[in-house]
Amino acid sequence: MFLEAGFLGTKAPFYIDIITIYFAFLPFLLAYSIYFAVKKELKKHFISQTIILAITLIIVVIFEIGIRISGGFLEYSHNSSISYNFMLIFLIIHIIIAIGSVAGWLYLFISSYKSYKKNGFNRITGSKHKKIGKAIFLSLSISSIMGVCMYFFLFVY
Repeated sequence: MFLEAGFLGTKAPFYIDIITIYFAFLPFLLAYSIYFAVKKELKKHFISQTIILAITLIIVVIFEIGIRISGGFLEYSHNSSISYNFMLIFLIIHIIIAIGSVAGWLYLFISSYKSYKKNGFNRITGSKHKKIGKAIFLSLSISSIMGVCMYFFLFVY
């Protein structure tokens, strides 16, 4: 089932369809979680960030395993009408943004958790958390959009 044909009507395998849908919705999930912080519902914000981060990490692991089992970018790029060189450069930029985004998100999550354990929610709200959070939201959103674009490049066009 994992490597079977997907359900979106493209040439993509099942697991890539699932992953693409998740990343298409990730910016909206993050925005909803951020809305809790804006409303000062910090416990809900923290819990939702924990869940979204955990699911995202699981999805990335599934993606990495699937890509290696199925032949990866080289295999999928053969069937695309998009320039290989363009897709390769786009992919490299996407990977750099994605790694930086997830690393930044993990840093923000762990440092916020430590601050919360030490001083409660008051210390977090008075820190650089909001500024870093905005940058992480933007970079995760860009990475998600680029990932969805890669799906179209490889399996639609």
